[in-house]
Amino acid sequence: MTMECTVSWTGGAGTRSGMGFVAETGSGHTLVMDGAPDSVNPKNGGQNLAPRPMETLLAGTGGCTAYDVVLILKRGRHDVRGCSVKISAERADVDPKVFTRINMHFTVSGKGIAPAAVERAIAMSHGKNWSASSMRGKTAEITTSFELTEV
Repeated sequence: MTMECTVSWTGGAGTRSGMGFVAETGSGHTLVMDGAPDSVNPKNGGQNLAPRPMETLLAGTGGCTAYDVVLILKRGRHDVRGCSVKISAERADVDPKVFTRINMHFTVSGKGIAPAAVERAIAMSHGKNWSASSMRGKTAEITTSFELTEV
């Protein structure tokens, strides 16, 4: 089973500030995320009014890693103007239907950013100190790729 999710940084549209992200899930739902200090507990579902729990988990992983990539690039004083990550995941066929493979394809835009800086930021976002990817990496093989556009 394959799932997809695209997470985009909302601070890239001219403001280059803030840490908000919008996730678009494969089932057509949108989830808004932000780096606010308060965490929001998901409600019990069952009415198909929001993304499915595993899609939310996938979106959270993408949001967390995109957040890390943007933060790392900003801390490195790179002129990052956009960041999105398209995630494809496969799940086990039997319970527990954990993610077994996850691919994250990043699209980063900015001015004068070296590809090595993006590669480093992505690698750091998947290191042992970064929570969401580390958790997913316990059950899933995680692969990454990226493209960089000059704006």
